[in-house]
Amino acid sequence: MTDVLNRLTLGKLPLTYRFLFTSFLLVVGLGLCMAGAQIMLTHGMADGKPGLSMDDIVYSYYGNRSGSKLEAALTGKMKDKAPANVNITLIKWVRDGAKEAEWEKVEPLFQKYCGNCHDAESGLPEVTKLEAAKSLAEVDHGASISSLTRVSHIHLFGISFIFLFVGLIFAMAEFNTLWKIVLITTPFAFLVLDVASWWLTKFWPEFAWFTMIGGMGYSLAALVMFGASFAQMWLPRWTKK
Repeated sequence: MTDVLNRLTLGKLPLTYRFLFTSFLLVVGLGLCMAGAQIMLTHGMADGKPGLSMDDIVYSYYGNRSGSKLEAALTGKMKDKAPANVNITLIKWVRDGAKEAEWEKVEPLFQKYCGNCHDAESGLPEVTKLEAAKSLAEVDHGASISSLTRVSHIHLFGISFIFLFVGLIFAMAEFNTLWKIVLITTPFAFLVLDVASWWLTKFWPEFAWFTMIGGMGYSLAALVMFGASFAQMWLPRWTKK
């Protein structure tokens, strides 16, 4: 059995399996690209500027403790959702202590510019309700422990399965054994580093660098495994019998 597995290479696979593995890698690759785009559109706008930066990571996990989450959103990723004068009015309400007596003045603005997305079915804070708006008007301490726990276990379970199947395919590549082992195990190591960095940054913003390193680490390893697998399944040099 071991001899059969050792002789099983990507270039010698029947067409059926090559199409199966190629389809899987293409869809997973597209999914990873969409995940990167989602990060750019959420965390990447935490500081109000396009592109992922250290400030974005710090604001997302440690928080922007010079102000509130609501103000950070109104000056950052949600800035273009309402006219400037509306944002100024809402920010002023936040800075004045989010007083309940002034809710009648700002509630219609939340309804008009935020209500379509921040509803009960969206999973987003219902800022059209006073309690939710007031909670977001408090000092921004970044991601909560409950949200970190939820996202961490989803990432650790979900992405581990992705790299399990990618690794199984790449294990059949004709590649230096030592480098093959390194490439197969690298995404798992960097995935753990990536998730651990969220928790560390939550308490110590200096660890935001680890988030960058973790994400780049498993992305580069995946890129090499994807490229080598595609090449050996389809390029003539590898598919000669």
